[in-house]
Amino acid sequence: MKILLAAVNSKFIHSNLAVRLLKAYAGEMPDGMQILIREFTINQFEEDVLAGLYREHPDVILFSCYIWNWTFIRGLFGDLKTVLPKTQIWLGGPEVSYDPEKILEHFPFVEGILIGEGEAVFRHLVREYFAGGQKDLSKIPGLCIRDPKPRRTDPAPLLSMDDVPFIYDEETLREFDHRILYYETSRGCPFGCSYCLSSTEKTVRLRSLDKVFRELQFFLDHKVPQVKFVDRTFNINPAHTMGILRYLTEHDNGVTNFHFEVAGDLLTEEELSLMSGMRTGLIQLEIGVQSTNPDTIRAIRRKTDLHRLKEHVERIREMGNIHLHLDLIAGLPYEGYQSFAQSFNDVYAMRPSQLQLGFLKVLKGSPIEEEAEAWKIEHRTDPPYEVLASGWLDYEEILKLKRIEEMVELYYNSSQFTRTIRALEEDFETPFSMYEKLADYYEAKGCLLNSPSREYRYRILLDFAAQNRPEKRELYEELLLFDLYLRENLKKRPSFAKEEKKVKGMPGLRKDRSCHAEAFYYPVFSQDPKEMTVRSEEPVIVVFDYDHRSPLDHNSSISILK
Repeated sequence: MKILLAAVNSKFIHSNLAVRLLKAYAGEMPDGMQILIREFTINQFEEDVLAGLYREHPDVILFSCYIWNWTFIRGLFGDLKTVLPKTQIWLGGPEVSYDPEKILEHFPFVEGILIGEGEAVFRHLVREYFAGGQKDLSKIPGLCIRDPKPRRTDPAPLLSMDDVPFIYDEETLREFDHRILYYETSRGCPFGCSYCLSSTEKTVRLRSLDKVFRELQFFLDHKVPQVKFVDRTFNINPAHTMGILRYLTEHDNGVTNFHFEVAGDLLTEEELSLMSGMRTGLIQLEIGVQSTNPDTIRAIRRKTDLHRLKEHVERIREMGNIHLHLDLIAGLPYEGYQSFAQSFNDVYAMRPSQLQLGFLKVLKGSPIEEEAEAWKIEHRTDPPYEVLASGWLDYEEILKLKRIEEMVELYYNSSQFTRTIRALEEDFETPFSMYEKLADYYEAKGCLLNSPSREYRYRILLDFAAQNRPEKRELYEELLLFDLYLRENLKKRPSFAKEEKKVKGMPGLRKDRSCHAEAFYYPVFSQDPKEMTVRSEEPVIVVFDYDHRSPLDHNSSISILK
């Protein structure tokens, strides 16, 4: 018997941890049984994914289902049953765990569904059902089956985190070339955020530190580029957190980056102190702020000390060695357009490396789904169940925030316009209003969001800035030229740049492919936007060194020659 575990990821760089854990926990297979893993993406043509599944001719296919792939997977069902009529289809994952009875009723050819945590359930299923022994599915805990009507079996017990397999080894590591490696040291979350499914599982389970250290050393020994922890709140247990951070600091290989999602206000003084001495780029932190509106925070059942969070974020930013990612969610209760603008400005003022504008997903089984009617929250009927309107935000305002999100992604999160954006903010009342006006400009001018031209976005930003303040056009030309060379060692001078200045004593560095020298009359290299506007009579030469880039934003290092 051949069992195929099928994962449909949102991007090629992602990998599916769940299906690998299922296979690893199932252990050695009985004679005549085989478990395979196949990964695809939602960006592939359905016919190509269908062909990939068909070529394996499996007896069983188990799909790993999430909000980002459920629509895609459902679209495969009809053709899959045509080309593989004898293949059993099973489902698992968070998207099918909440209302599995309805799914079995809607898809009569689906054999059954694994509910919740799947490792032990799948092992039981493989060894006692697929192997031809036990034929009574009702005796296997953690399933939804037809009996004959859909019903659930007894709940499956939760695993100890020390029983969760470590899926990486010398052989499998080759499968993850150019892809993100995911790793977990805890499951569960003690918090009750109403928009999150993790709030339904209060029990927090931790992996023993001795196991964690051995596994971290594997990543370090193999110098993998990045490991992303999937722990819901990495710093929930200070002793556990400090043990891992201290180990990474003491065994740093100078290459690997570790990503953690943390509660910013719960960071301890000991943790912050240790972080301050880390290699630049050793870790990166993601913090879900979600909103700075106190009424919103209470409504979604978060317990966040916003003042303490702000203090900790400022300290981390001042360290200068950690990539910091802050999140906001639009569409939450009490968060209207102006309130969201205030939340945006509050978080923007913290100067994160990236500011993620997300939109509320009304997940099945989450507390906010039960409260949606009370909050007058409307959302898409299909995954990802994204908000369309609320009692405080209408659909037109949602669309405006979507356009602003795109501008933030292009011009802030890309780290390609660091000086220009900082200077441009001074021409507007607030950062939010700047991105709002920029989004309006894109729409009015019919600008392309995904232009293949490297300098297209630079030219659009120059035109936008010059339209607003025509007297500052020369300044913005130099700022954009600086930002462009900071990022790229160009072979061809950009079209918006003036002719290269011939300056006496200019170093002959243009012949060196690793460097570029450029003359500027404005101090565009300054971090102070007010200093940038002061034009000099004589230019300053800036040398961009592309052999030495920042681990945080990948911009080149610079030298200033007077």
